[in-house]
Amino acid sequence: MPSAISYLVAVTLITTPPDTPETLPEPAQWPELQEALVAVATEWEILDPRETRYVFARIEDFEDNLNLIRKRYRELAEAPRLSDCRRFPDHRTVNDLLGFNRAYRRHLDARQPMDHDRCEKLRAALKETDDLYQVWDAVRDARCEYYYVTVRRQALKRLKCMLGSDEYLAGRLPPFVPVWRFGEQ
Repeated sequence: MPSAISYLVAVTLITTPPDTPETLPEPAQWPELQEALVAVATEWEILDPRETRYVFARIEDFEDNLNLIRKRYRELAEAPRLSDCRRFPDHRTVNDLLGFNRAYRRHLDARQPMDHDRCEKLRAALKETDDLYQVWDAVRDARCEYYYVTVRRQALKRLKCMLGSDEYLAGRLPPFVPVWRFGEQ
């Protein structure tokens, strides 16, 4: 188990700006520092546990791996924690909803050549359908358990940006297709 000093060094190393030169740790100190770096990066959800096979695995890759983690630390600073994904529908349900979204889009697209008088409405409905797809695609990415934690957190960050903070925090998602268009003739 790493010492408190090793954890402090790991936190300092990770929070330092990327591309800041670092000296290679002493070989005798590497195992403890390595364990602390992995523990901190994993706890902060900037390193997926499955990545530990090759990130911070070799002392020779220390500086490259450190820069990778430093960049992620900055990129994901405003990203929600992974636990947030539980407020949204599961991956399988989202896949089904996105399948319907794509079928509806194909339907709208097929109508364009026949409905010349309604071209503007159809184009607007297509854009709305595509915009809703982007929201639900971010939900799917966030709920996809075989994606690395960093990819899932980036998806949550995109989702929060698209929805706005209040809607995101409430877990309120828009419909998966523009249902307000269904009554139009």
